[in-house]
Formats: sequence, structure tokens, C-alpha cells
Amino acid sequence: MLDFIRIACAVPPVKVGDVARNTRDICACIEKADGQNVDLIVFPEMCLTGYTCQDLFHQEMLHQGVKAGMGEIAACSRKHPNLTIVVGLPVRVGMGMYNCAAVVTNGAVTLNAKHHIPNYNEFYEKRWFNSGAQLPEEGIRIPASELGLDQGDILLGSNRIVTIGDEAKVGVEICEDLWTPLPPSTLLALGGAEVIVNLSASNETIGKRAYRRELVKHQSAALNCVYAYCSAGSTESTQDLIFSGHSIIAENGTVLAQSSQPIATDYLLIQDCDLGRIRADRRKNKSYSDVAAAMAPRVSVVRSAAAGSELRGDGSLYRLQKLPFVPSGKNDRTERCMEIFRMQVAGLKQRLSAIQTNAVVGISGGLDSTLALLVSVEAMRQLGKDASHVYGVTMPCFGTSDRTYRNSLELMEKLGVSSKEINIREAVTLHFRDIGHDARVHNGTYENSQARERTQILMDYASVVGGIVIGTGDLSELALGWCTYNGDHMSMYGVNSSIPKTLIRWMIEAISEMPEFASARPVLQDILDTPISPELLPPDGNGQISQQTEDIVGPYALHDFFLYYMLRFGFEPKKIYALACRAFAGEYDGGTIKKWMTAFYRRFFTQQFKRSCMPDGVKVGSVCLSPRGDWRMPSDASFRLWIEQTEQL
Repeated sequence: MLDFIRIACAVPPVKVGDVARNTRDICACIEKADGQNVDLIVFPEMCLTGYTCQDLFHQEMLHQGVKAGMGEIAACSRKHPNLTIVVGLPVRVGMGMYNCAAVVTNGAVTLNAKHHIPNYNEFYEKRWFNSGAQLPEEGIRIPASELGLDQGDILLGSNRIVTIGDEAKVGVEICEDLWTPLPPSTLLALGGAEVIVNLSASNETIGKRAYRRELVKHQSAALNCVYAYCSAGSTESTQDLIFSGHSIIAENGTVLAQSSQPIATDYLLIQDCDLGRIRADRRKNKSYSDVAAAMAPRVSVVRSAAAGSELRGDGSLYRLQKLPFVPSGKNDRTERCMEIFRMQVAGLKQRLSAIQTNAVVGISGGLDSTLALLVSVEAMRQLGKDASHVYGVTMPCFGTSDRTYRNSLELMEKLGVSSKEINIREAVTLHFRDIGHDARVHNGTYENSQARERTQILMDYASVVGGIVIGTGDLSELALGWCTYNGDHMSMYGVNSSIPKTLIRWMIEAISEMPEFASARPVLQDILDTPISPELLPPDGNGQISQQTEDIVGPYALHDFFLYYMLRFGFEPKKIYALACRAFAGEYDGGTIKKWMTAFYRRFFTQQFKRSCMPDGVKVGSVCLSPRGDWRMPSDASFRLWIEQTEQL
């Protein structure tokens, strides 16, 4: 089960007062949506009659039309039993009349009444409608015949949640309800609603479209929910107002889709939404459950005729990035990178200031150490100190290529740091002799000895120059354990520890555009073009890098994808696999994805002991592996459940 729900906002062309024609158009939308496997379709406020009927709402003929129309819609829904329909209409009860949303599934109808009735500026609804807040908590029952239906009594109430499909919980509010200090959707969400639909007739004025969008976006974030807002289109009466048909579907603070035309009607806006994300965030966010318990919201849950059936949304209409840590647009990406850089610098600046020390960085000519050096130089600059207070140390050995060697020296020169070269070949060779290792055997001992020798030198040299060792390892390496324990795994402050490998390349590119680093721009570009490698094995016959990391542990793009969805949302392997197959279609086949996913889970579980004692480092994003902050896990936990499901894919 992938936990996707497919939602449609439907804005049919409304003919004010012509209920029969409106009913036909509504049923046409229902048929079209069902053909596209929609689970939930929401229509605008009063779409059955038209929102702008005004005093026609008091006419008996209009309500006779509503009865006939609801009978047709109920019959239409029986032809499409897997689709839940939410449609707006006026409902008379005794001496009162309510602005309602009818929730229709397989012919069965329940009614939700609008709470807040606007009566200011251009709105005059209290002339016609009563507030649903005046209804008793348990609601009231009205004869089905009042709406032209043949079911038992219909429940009219408010603050009710309808369960559809695989236990998806849906709450309803109507237009003005959202624009109040305490919208009904707040109580509905605290009572368990994961999806809020809003039937609206929001007229257009200057600047209102942007305000409306931010309102929906904010409410979806505050409530950790999906929010689908569907507003009346431009075929409503334009006697004094214009309606734009602005529809918005947001998920947890992100607008997934909205109508593109500023003034529109006669369209379907269809979007898959991920209830798995909503559920994961609510489980993690204990403040959410605390508020829900404190408020003890009084809501009732109604199981619809579609409850228990599988939702049809498959995620194919869900916007999916294969690099979830990296914004797709250049401007957004640059802004994100610079924001992270400022956080890195602020963290290191505070640490250096607090202990009044210098910075020591091991420089390999690769991406991670380059970023750490740039952070260190900028932190010193902001402390009012010269770049010479940053000590860069390059330590060539058996696997160092000419390219990375030259780049490491040139980078330190261009940045003006104090540089030092210490060739560790002789020291490592002596160490091999002492421990009885044959230098011709290029195994883990061969590689780890070099990494630990470099760390020992950095630690000891830091004592000489009065500094601390700045760690260069990144989030992706920590997740995979792709670091030597007590080697490059260790430092005194890790500036890259919560930054994924797929983002580091873009960060260096963005930082290189800063005027302060203009002189280093050419060498930074060459570093960006260099293959990722630990350079622990000798170069090939042409002096080129022979050991490329992604050939060994797998593509970082895949590993970062797995990491994001595992840690951020707790998704199981089969869902992550399904998402990855779609995100990387045409780049990696299913077998390749499965192979590296298996490797990811094995490495992630078996390498926790390295993360349990990782150095301090500032958190910059929603995914972090610090054992003191976001991720607490026993080092000897079993990966059996994860591997077994992966092997069955």
C-alpha cells in the first residue's frame, strides 16, 4: 500500500439558478474524474444552484430543482462507487436554511453545514443561511425525501470526518470557515482528518489570489494535512463580483497543484497526495498529539460506502524529485545552498570564538574537504581574522592523483590559508612493516591505515598550531559508514555532517560565485569536475584516479533518495522502491535499484556504531544523523525485516 490518494478539484460551468443543467455538468465531471481513477472529487460552494442566487434561495422552485438534482447525483455516484463526491448545495430544515456540503459515496449522502456565515463587505449570507455551529453536536436527521433521495434519514451536522478507501479520513469546511481565527478544519484535523476539502465561492480582488494561496498553504502546514480548496468559477453572476475558479491542492505546507489561469472555469485539477507523509509527520510530531489531547476535539467519524476499498491514487501524478535534498530550480537551489552555508559558518564561528582557536583542515582536492575549507575561511573572515588562521594540510600517499594534488595546493594558495604538505607514504609503509601487512595487498588494512595516519597528523598538527580539526565527512558517508573508524570519521567539529553528497556539489558552485572567493573560482570548477574518490588505491597507468566511490558503494543519488524517505518519513522498502523506480526511470532499472537498496540497508544498520560517537556538527536540514539530536539507534539492531522485504521486490 503506497498511501496515495487522488483528489480532483472540479469547477464546472455554472448556470445560476439552472439546477438541471448544473447537475448534468457535475455528473459529467464525476464520470471524467472516475475515468482517471480519482478517489475524492470536490466541487465549489453552492455549485448545484450557483452561489450568486441571492434571494432566489428563498424560492420554492429552486429547492424543487435541488431535490431533483441530488437524486441524479446520488444515482450517478452509484455508477462510480469508488469515487467520493463532495458537492455544495442549500438545504432547508424547518424554518432555517444551511449552506451545505453533501458527501456522496455510492449513493449514500451525509451533509456538513457551513459554520461561519459572512455578513460584511460584499458578503450578505446571513440574509439566507443559518450557521452550522448552531446545530446540536450529534447533528440532526432530516428525511431523505427532502433531498429527493431514497435512503434512510440523512444526518446534517458539522465537525464530522468521513472515512474513505484505506482508512483515509476526510474533513469538510466551506469557504469563510477557513478565513476565521479558529477554522473548523483545525478541530477536524486534531480529531484525525488527514484531508480537508474546502468548497468555496471566493470572489477575486486585487492581491487576493496570492493571499488565498498562502492561507491554504499555511493551513496545510499547521495541520499536517492535505488541503484541497475548490472555488466557484467565472460563470457565476458578475452583477457585482467576479469569481476566478481558483483551486489549490496543498500538502503539509507545499502547494502541489493549483489552477493556472487567473480567471477560469470548466476544468478538473487532479493531483495525487501522499498520506504516508502526513501520517509519518503526525506520528513524529508529539506536539501535534499533545494539542489534540488537550483540545479533545468533539468530532464524529462516519464510514462511507467506499471505506475499506483500496485508494486508487498510485503516485503517478505526484511531483517527485530524484534528488530530494536539492531544489530543482536554479534560483531556489542557490538560495538553499547559501542558507546552508551561512548556517555552517555560524556554527563554526561560534565554536572557534568560544574556545579561541584556529582551524585545521585536511585538504584532498575533493568536494567535502573543499567545502569544509570554504566554511572555515569564511568563519575566520567573519571573526575579523585573516585566512592564515586556517591551516590546510594536504597529505599525498599511494592513491593521490596529480590532478587532486595540484588542486589542493592551488586552492589553499588562492584562499590565502596557511598551507602544509606532509607526504605520508613513508610513515604508512613503516606502519605496514610494524603490523605485518604486505603493501602489495590492497585491502581494508591498506586503505584504513592511510586514513588513520592522516587523522593522527591532523590531530597532532592542531596541537602545534593551536587549532581544532574541522571534519569534512558528509551526511551520505555517515549513512553508509563510508569512512574509516577513528580515521576520517573523527574530528573536533564536523561542518558537513548533515549535508548530503548530492547537495555538496551545488553548494560549492553557489559559494564560488561569492566575490570573496573569486580568485579561487577556476580551481573550484576543476574540483567540481573531478570524480568522487577516496584515493586510497594507486592511480592507473596514466596517473588518473582508479578508485571511484560510486562504483564501490553505489550511486549517491540513489543512496540519498533511500536515506531521505527512510529517515524523513519512515517509509518501508517497497514504497521507497516504487518511488525510486519512477524517479529514476530511464536512468536505473529495477534490478539496479534493488541491488543498491539492499546495500544501503545493510550498510546503514551495520555502520551505526560510527554514528554513535560522531563529533559535534550543526544540523541544517530535516534529515540528520546526530546521536545527540535526531537519530538514536542501537548499534546492534537487526536489518532482517528491511532486507527481507527488499529481497521480495
